[in-house]
Amino acid sequence: MANIKTQEKLDKKEILKLFKNGCKPAGEHKIGIEYERLPIFSVTSKAADYSSEFGVCNFLRSFARDENWDYITDDYNIIGLKQEHDTITLEPGCQIELSIKPEFTIDALKNKIDALDKQMKPVLNRSSISLLNYGVSPLSTHKSINLIPKKRYHIMAKYLWGILSDVMMRETAGIQCCIDFESEEDAMNKFRVANKLVPFMTAMFANSPIRGGVETGYKSFRALSWLNTDNDRCGFVGQIDDKFSFEEYVDYVLESPMIFINRESGAIPVNGKVNFSEFIENGFEDFDANLDDFKLHANLYFPEVRLRNFVEIRNHDCVGKGLQYSILAIYKGILYNHQAMSEIEELFKSFEYRDFSELRYNVPKSALNARIGKFFVKDIAKEILYIAEKSLIGMDTGEEKYLDAIKEYTLSGITPADVIIRNWNGLWNRDIKKLIKYVSG
Repeated sequence: MANIKTQEKLDKKEILKLFKNGCKPAGEHKIGIEYERLPIFSVTSKAADYSSEFGVCNFLRSFARDENWDYITDDYNIIGLKQEHDTITLEPGCQIELSIKPEFTIDALKNKIDALDKQMKPVLNRSSISLLNYGVSPLSTHKSINLIPKKRYHIMAKYLWGILSDVMMRETAGIQCCIDFESEEDAMNKFRVANKLVPFMTAMFANSPIRGGVETGYKSFRALSWLNTDNDRCGFVGQIDDKFSFEEYVDYVLESPMIFINRESGAIPVNGKVNFSEFIENGFEDFDANLDDFKLHANLYFPEVRLRNFVEIRNHDCVGKGLQYSILAIYKGILYNHQAMSEIEELFKSFEYRDFSELRYNVPKSALNARIGKFFVKDIAKEILYIAEKSLIGMDTGEEKYLDAIKEYTLSGITPADVIIRNWNGLWNRDIKKLIKYVSG
């Protein structure tokens, strides 16, 4: 039976409330992390699948039973677990993501992740699965990695038109940082500064040079895959200018093509036939737009920095050895300190939008050796670290210690990828097992 249109058109004011409701007093500001890792079978080094006897679904089922977590399902298929505000979910190619309830300190987040890892390890060991702190599948490619049975991922895979969208969906793992704001002005200041920081952070934490068992010529193949996923919904939002607002952000989201909507009958593909603005105005087939449709659509919009009721900063390779907490420390030191943000703006004042846009395209290959204007990224990265460290010391929380892991690289002008490439062509003799051992745990 056709859906009868009876509701009033979705009002942009309702949409804007989603963002305005995120405003919190500065004393309540926390930091959050979404931490994806690549599961592989330890014996073969190949990507762990979903459905085999010792696959990732079996891990989720066993962990839920052992540790009393609840299932997250999609059409009766287990696609994740939840316990209170923490989740363990699966990305399209079985990548395992920890999404931890935001905390006031990085210490608290690290303690929760360490405890979770300790709980997961024996269950993973029973299935001979290892989790890799690495940005792209080191051996298996997307052609041999099946999508998990989550309907939205299958619709996305058919729709996303970039030549590396399958790589992004099935092979890559990243780390996202979540930051609070106290007002629209504060949100937009953080949004602007975060967008300018992202290409430098992508460079500093580049960690995906080996893919499919070979050196790719790129230091972040994961970042390259995002450049070739879907330019209608990826990249920078707008021109990173000073006058941006919640409404302007929403307008960009409204103008992007829709992939699908959800109704009681299931997912209904839209496949880019209308954008969300047209959906509000004219509907799609027999369906009218509602607020849940916007939330879904906004979640299928993948810019470098995404606005929600917090600021979500997205473009970092998965890293380990303490580097995952360096990411959080840099953003906390800069974005939770007005003086630090001003110093970053001063550092970047000679660069224009096109400079940041060009840098975004150069970083996957060259990382810290890329240039912006007359400058090497590696020299500016050192200044970013200095500003973040000075700010964290002033906060007197001891969190400047989390910068030690990245300082070891950046102050030497190298990235995690550079160390891997050197070892790959040297001590490891291009042995995938040695790479796997290095990025495990």
